[in-house]
Amino acid sequence: MSTRTEPWPAGTPCWVDLSVPDVQGAVAFYAAVIGWTFVDSGPDYGNYQIGQMDGRAAAGIGPVMQEGQPSAWTVYLASDDVDATATLIGEHGGSIYAGPMDIPGSGRMLIAADPTGGVFGVWQQTGMIGTAVLDEPGAFTWDDARLHDVEAGKRFYADVFGFRYSPLGPEAGETADYEVFSIRDGRPAGGIGGMMGAPPGTPSHWLAYFTVADVDASFDAVGDGGGSVLMSPEDTPFGRIGVVRDPFGATFGLHGAPAGGSEN
Repeated sequence: MSTRTEPWPAGTPCWVDLSVPDVQGAVAFYAAVIGWTFVDSGPDYGNYQIGQMDGRAAAGIGPVMQEGQPSAWTVYLASDDVDATATLIGEHGGSIYAGPMDIPGSGRMLIAADPTGGVFGVWQQTGMIGTAVLDEPGAFTWDDARLHDVEAGKRFYADVFGFRYSPLGPEAGETADYEVFSIRDGRPAGGIGGMMGAPPGTPSHWLAYFTVADVDASFDAVGDGGGSVLMSPEDTPFGRIGVVRDPFGATFGLHGAPAGGSEN
């Protein structure tokens, strides 16, 4: 259990937020499932809601920007210079959907897609580093890039963000086309691989996982709140893990630390 106060190294997944048509409905759902409390950032910021644990920022929820936009969680990768990162994204076959733009007093951001269509954000902090909750319930704890063309995605993220790849590890067994990525210090920061049995037509995407105190109780809360289960919780060497969909269609993972402590 710890609190992050220093800026995240460039390339590290540092923040995650949800776009939904019903922000207050989402606030109620995620409060019950994950245990966050929420702070409204106010009308100047579109009443963006900051999910917190003990006053520390963990994730955000805001409204969709246009009618028909699907609800989805967006994973943000840290950058020391968003504008330079935007240039690299274009040079290596990605697409910029929004920004770069300033969030006064907090940071500078953009929304982009990799060459396979996986949407992600980029965050340059100017006061708000991103998630501050680590290794405890409520934390954004892991992320997968699930891509239709894994090799193209790996080249893109290595060229733009400096990702380095390594096998998941012998304790996890054989997992086809899935590897762990790390940044500068070699510490695992997420995974990258294929679609892992997603229904036909599912686009490339990033999947965020959140640690909860009791995975099975959180799965019950998902159903009670109108969500659905995509992958029932299973015990793994890294903890108890499952995947769900909220009532608005956004997919995310739930994680419980292994017996004896954190997965890290």
